[in-house]
This record gives sequence, C-alpha cells and structure tokens, in this order.
Amino acid sequence: MTPDTTLVSLAFVVYLAAVAVIGVIGWQRTRDLGDYLLAGRRLGRWVTALSAGASDMSGWLLLGLPGYAYLAGFEAGWIAAGLLIGTLLNWLIIARPLRTASADAGNALTLPEFFERRFRDQSHLLRCLCAIMILIFFMFYTSAGLVAAGKLFEAVFGFPYVWAVILGTLAVLLYTAFGGFLAVAWTDLLQGLLMAAALIAVALLAFGQTGGWPGLLSLLGDESNALTNPWTDRHGQPLGFIGILSLLGWGLGYFGQPHIQVRFMAIRRSDMIGAARNIAVTWTAVCLLAALVIGWTGIGLLDPPLAGADSEKVFIHLVGLLFHPLVAGVCLAAILAAIMSTVDSQLLVASSALTEDLYRMLPAGRRMR
Repeated sequence: MTPDTTLVSLAFVVYLAAVAVIGVIGWQRTRDLGDYLLAGRRLGRWVTALSAGASDMSGWLLLGLPGYAYLAGFEAGWIAAGLLIGTLLNWLIIARPLRTASADAGNALTLPEFFERRFRDQSHLLRCLCAIMILIFFMFYTSAGLVAAGKLFEAVFGFPYVWAVILGTLAVLLYTAFGGFLAVAWTDLLQGLLMAAALIAVALLAFGQTGGWPGLLSLLGDESNALTNPWTDRHGQPLGFIGILSLLGWGLGYFGQPHIQVRFMAIRRSDMIGAARNIAVTWTAVCLLAALVIGWTGIGLLDPPLAGADSEKVFIHLVGLLFHPLVAGVCLAAILAAIMSTVDSQLLVASSALTEDLYRMLPAGRRMR
C-alpha cells in the first residue's frame, strides 16, 4: 500500500531541495580540479565514513536485502555478515595505504592515474585500460540505479516510467555536475543518516508489532521451520560449506569499487582513518541488522504475503502499514537517497575516467593541457 501521495510528495520535495542547496554550496567551494574530483583531500571522518557506506549500499539496502530476508529467513544473515566483514577489511587493508600512496604518487586524483604513477607506466596503457573498465561496468551499474529511481517515482507518484527515469537522472546530474565531489560527499552524509534513520524506525516499530524476539521466532516458525535455521536454505536443504562461502563472498566486492576507494583518497589525513573506520563499520552493522529485521518481520505482518519479485517491496509496504503518510514519505525518500548516493558517486568517477584518464591521454586531449 502506498501512503497519501500529497504528503509523500512534500517529503520528496524537501529532500530534493536540501540536495540542491548542498550542490550550490559545493559549487561555491570548488576552486580547481582537485576540489572537483577529490574535494581537495579535506573530507572529515564523518563525511568520509558515511559517504563510503551510503555510496556503496545503494537502494539494495532498503529493497534487495529486506526482500531476500523476507524470502529466505535467517539464511540472509550470511550475506549481511559477509558485507560487514568486507566493509571492515576494506577499511583495514586498503584505506590508509591508498590515502598515503595516492598523495605520494604526485597527488593522483583518480585511481587510473594512481596506478599509472605507482607502476611507472610511461605508455599510459594501464591508465587507459583502467578508465575503459570503469566506463564499461559503471555504465550498467549506474543505469540500474537510474532505473530503480524511475521505478520508485513510478510506483509512488504514478509518473510514466520514461519520465520518471528522466526526472531521477536530472536530479542527480544537477548537483553532481555543479558541486563535484564535495557536493556528492556532503549529500552522501545526509543520505546515509536518512537511510539509517528510516531503517531503524521501520525495524523497531515492526519488531514491536510482532511481539519482540519470541513473537518473531514464532511467526517465522509458523511459516517454515527452515526460515529460523541459518544452516539451511528456505526449503530446508543444508547450505553446505560452498553455499555459506558464496553468501559470505558478497563482501569481496568492496575491494574493487572505485567510488568507495576514492573516499579513502579524499580524507583529510591518514591518521583519521581509524575513527572513520569505526563510524563506517558501526553504521553498516546497524543498517544491515535493521534491513534483516524488516524482512523477517514482514513475513508475519504483511497479509496477503508478497510473492516473487514483489518481496523487494517489503520495506515500502511496511512503511505504508505502520506510519503516518508524512513520516512514510520521509522513509520512502530514504530509498531515493540510497539510490542517489550511489549513482552520483558513480557518475563522478565515470566522468573523471572519461575526461582525465582517457580523453586527456589522446593526442587531442594533450594539446588542450
């Protein structure tokens, strides 16, 4: 069920206006290319931590993970554990060395530029290959985010799908193009806080509605005993070592995502990494747990039950069931925030790869320097 669209629209308008203001402020504080691509390497610990978390998780945190938990029960906990471990290891292994090495490598502003200087590639081949890989894979990744934003506008407001995608794209393009990395990082801070607040609010209220932990276990047990057993799948079949390892393996993706790694490059000082890591890991743990609880409680609270692909709407349905329309609008705006926090980062990384790492390596681009 979708809340009253008038109040939902009000929440969306306020959120988009806040994002636009941040974009203008970022534009006013951007003085050179270093500011535009890497915020002048002056991000604070909170901005770095929540920007990295929000830009990574995307709308999947509010849609995909609760939907999987709704279908699979406690089995989904392995995915959340893998993501949390991947987040921690990324901060422990990559963050500090990358911040230090990228600054030492002639103050490299992009990952392809860093690799070129790190390995002393005079042919520029490594830099161009890295840029091409980023462009190819981010084309699909970013388009998926824009499609998700379009579906959200279509579902909530009834906009035609094509216009809904265009509206979501324009909203991201405007503040990203004007404000650069500084605007993207600050909006990610806002978006990360909004995502966490929405997830925690829905999880706590839904958890209370089910009667707490005993009530939740009872509801899941009534549905299928397999749902309360983390060692079996939804059909009661043992997951096995390979199955569990595959679910935990979701966290491996963190080590190769450029839009996360550039956050490490942009923090003000390397000695701030430890505090930022603690913030980021705590935020991730809380949000992942809340997302799981939302999926599990949805099994008992939603009637009729959701089927198939509709399971990804468990967060949306619980919001409409539990909250006043205005509060529901804020929670639904969190989905848009989650989508935008990833898309804006990917657009900025892709555009820098195209202009700085690919075009400027061509003869025509070199002549423009």
